[in-house]
Amino acid sequence: MRLLLQNKMADKKMNTMREFKIDKLVLSCGGVKDVLEKEVKLLKKLSKKNPSIRKSMKRIPGFGVRPQLEVGCMVTLRGEEAVTLLKRFLAAIDNQLRKKQFADNHFSFGVKEYIEIPGEEYDREIGMMGFNVAVSFSRKGKRVSIRKIKQKSLPKKQIVTKDEIIKFMVEEFGTKIK
Repeated sequence: MRLLLQNKMADKKMNTMREFKIDKLVLSCGGVKDVLEKEVKLLKKLSKKNPSIRKSMKRIPGFGVRPQLEVGCMVTLRGEEAVTLLKRFLAAIDNQLRKKQFADNHFSFGVKEYIEIPGEEYDREIGMMGFNVAVSFSRKGKRVSIRKIKQKSLPKKQIVTKDEIIKFMVEEFGTKIK
C-alpha cells in the first residue's frame, strides 16, 4: 500500500507553488549631465523602452551631489522580452557568472561595453559605456505581499534561494558558474 502511494505521489506534478520564474530584468546606469543623456540613449536602444530618470534624495558634498540632481536611469523589462535580452547580455559576458553575484531572489552582473552584446554596433552619439543588469525571481503568491488590501508578509519558504537560482541558470541558460 505504501509503495502504491509513493508511485502516485511521483506521478503527480510538483507543487506549483514551489515553482519560480524570472520576475523582472532591470537595466541601470549611473552618471550626471552629458553622460546621463548618453546612458538614456543606450538603454532606449537596448530595451526599446523609455528609461526612468533617477534623482538623488540627499546631499553628499564629497561627491558634489545635491537633492533632486539627476544621477542615473533605469528600465524594467518583464516576460519574454526580459528572457531574450538576458540571453543576449549573458552572451556578452561569455555566459559566465561568479557565485558571489548571486543572492536570495536575485542576481546581478555588469556589461563593460555594450558593443560586446551580439548584434549591437557602435554608436557615435553614445560612445563606449556599460551598464548593470539585475534579474529578480519570484514564486507564485508574491502578490500577497504587494497588494494594497489585506497585505501580508511572506514566509521564508517563499524565498528563491541562491542555490535554486544557480541550478536554474545552469539548466535553462547553460551558464558556467565560477
